[in-house]
Amino acid sequence: MAQPYSALSTEEIKGKLEKFYQLYKIYQGEDLKLDMSRGKPCTQQLDLSMGMYKVLEDTRDFFSEDGFDCRNYGILDGVPEAKRLFGELMGVPEEQLFIGGNSSLNLMYDALAKFMLLGNARSERPWCREEKVKFICPVPGYDRHFGICEELGIEMINVDMLPDGPDMDAVEALVAQDASIKGMWSVPMYSNPEGTTYSAETVRRLAAMKPAAPDFVLMWDNAYMVHHLEKERRDSLPNILDVCAEYGSEDMPLVFTSTSKISLPGSGLAIMAGSRRTMAYMKKRILAQTIGPDKINQLRHVRFFKDVDGIMAHMEKHAAIIRPKFELVDTMLHRHLDGREIGRWSKPYGGYFISFFTLDGCAKRVEQLCGDCGVKLTAVGATYPYGKDPHDANIRIAPTYPSLEELQKAMEIFCLAVKIASLEQAARERLAA
Repeated sequence: MAQPYSALSTEEIKGKLEKFYQLYKIYQGEDLKLDMSRGKPCTQQLDLSMGMYKVLEDTRDFFSEDGFDCRNYGILDGVPEAKRLFGELMGVPEEQLFIGGNSSLNLMYDALAKFMLLGNARSERPWCREEKVKFICPVPGYDRHFGICEELGIEMINVDMLPDGPDMDAVEALVAQDASIKGMWSVPMYSNPEGTTYSAETVRRLAAMKPAAPDFVLMWDNAYMVHHLEKERRDSLPNILDVCAEYGSEDMPLVFTSTSKISLPGSGLAIMAGSRRTMAYMKKRILAQTIGPDKINQLRHVRFFKDVDGIMAHMEKHAAIIRPKFELVDTMLHRHLDGREIGRWSKPYGGYFISFFTLDGCAKRVEQLCGDCGVKLTAVGATYPYGKDPHDANIRIAPTYPSLEELQKAMEIFCLAVKIASLEQAARERLAA
């Protein structure tokens, strides 16, 4: 078993660094361009959905089941068969759904912008009239959520992510005492980047909260609800709308998902759901800004997938492509880093990311070393509000986009970079002592 780096002598540290620097120079000379920065489907995954463009051929194919010509204006919230399909997938009544364009992020931004300008279903007082508006952000978390808050001037409060979800003791205490906390972000299943799925207890504690703000909103981004990697081991998640209804807080959550990583990210469907009261309010506001979504694209999705079983079968094909990539990353990390006590990482059963923690103070150096060798990582700090990781430790690994061969090379360089950064820090600590 490898020796922990903390137990090495000064001379052993110097010797290992010299050896690793030589190997690093060899990688630098290979002129590599490898991307592990964002959770993008690879070309093989995108190819799975190309049949979608062959399901509408005859003129009559463009009519919905109720006879509406989907080439024309009209239908604000989604064609009937699409609402039925995604209502079943999400466990939500059809009248509580809105199907929009290809981006759930756009729906989230739009919802918060509405709340800032116009208030929400539980309060007509716009958030922009408040002295401060704050949001709870489980960390590490999704950088684009944090970007929305920063853009809208919403102050973000870090709460640690634990193995069963966010630290609920901290969340409950914060929302109960501060009326300026208007909401909370959640990626409740296979979270970005940890791969954590909220436990049933966590979901119930969230539903049972008594926020000081009467218009508190739980932004429930269930982006990875069908993105399982394993057939035998699939996480499950209680339906937040049902659980909130039990506690009389049914108007609190606003639920989002999309087909971005099911069909095609550039031309998928985004779905928003909530209580009857919430969705009546949201649809009323949306009516002023659009004449309707891309209904033809909704028909494509329904005709291609047919039903929920069709979606699940399709996602098994996705899993067959990306599961070996997640397995490769885990294997490489164990092979190169086990016993050295210089890193820890998640092993998710679904989603799109692996969360890696270096020793405190080493992540930016790992990013720099990888970048100088042509391996692009998510910017260190991106998984924390304002791009500031207080420990300079978290790195989000996105293994789906590269080929297996590219991924293996990228992980060889990544592991080498972790070793170098850790040894350099150990050398500095010895000098300081």
